Amino acid sequence: MREQHLRASGVVINNIMLTLPDLREKQIIFIRTEQGLANKIKIANENIVFMKDEKVVNRVSCHKALAVFIVGDISITSRLIRDGLQYGVSFFLLKSNFDLYASLCASAEANYAVRMKQYAISEPDALALSKHIVKNKIENQCALLRERGKTGALASEQEKIASTISRAENQEKLLGIEGSASKKFFEEYFSDIGWRRRLPRAKPDIPNFLLDMGYTFLFNFIDALLRLHGFDTYKGFYHQLFFQRKSLACDMVEPFRCVIDKQLLKAYNLGRIKPDDFSFMKNQCSLGYEARSRYAELFMEAIMQH
Repeated sequence: MREQHLRASGVVINNIMLTLPDLREKQIIFIRTEQGLANKIKIANENIVFMKDEKVVNRVSCHKALAVFIVGDISITSRLIRDGLQYGVSFFLLKSNFDLYASLCASAEANYAVRMKQYAISEPDALALSKHIVKNKIENQCALLRERGKTGALASEQEKIASTISRAENQEKLLGIEGSASKKFFEEYFSDIGWRRRLPRAKPDIPNFLLDMGYTFLFNFIDALLRLHGFDTYKGFYHQLFFQRKSLACDMVEPFRCVIDKQLLKAYNLGRIKPDDFSFMKNQCSLGYEARSRYAELFMEAIMQH
């Protein structure tokens, strides 16, 4: 009975049983490489060691690490991969925009059970989860507005919107409610920075460009975390199946968009957004390589704080 209880309340990675208290003690290591330096990660004395130009920058015990996220180009030793996986450590390799391009995951016996539950979710349960996602997102948006002393249409109508969400008959209705609420949120929250309207991927101005950038980082990071825990990120419950769309990652990113929204407004208020860093061609905003790394750091700070 004890063995069954542990397996129900924890996860088995490479035959190592990790209970919830164990997982709480584990660390997710985030490494951002530096261009122009010899970045390297290796294993030494049961420690994962990060080096720049042969100088040790940081180290962490293999017994404490759950996963290592590496952003940028780096040299990795084969021994690190072999021993790290034996300790149950997974490695995720990301581009400079947090786009996950490769992973070395420690095998988890619980993954099959997780995915079976994910695939078997009923339509009523999927709709209930979708309502929770949308409600949570709008609650977070209203919290940001109140934090800024803005009590306009969205914040004042929160209870009415929550009631509308509970009565929604399908995901399409929820998408409409979410879209309407987000439009009001953007207009109110970003009113002091010359906000016009949200145009995803069009990049017509600096705020839209930076929101696209921040949301992309957030999406890619959440996608990697979901994969770490064994989920199929293509099978969602709010965003429906669509070819090559990571629907579950799309679902889970929604309540956390406020992390990027708050960071963008904070950066404007602190004078960290420099209009001269940006250029425009054919009505589309762009950012130079050197400045891009600075703004990437801006959003990375916010994501890692949460």
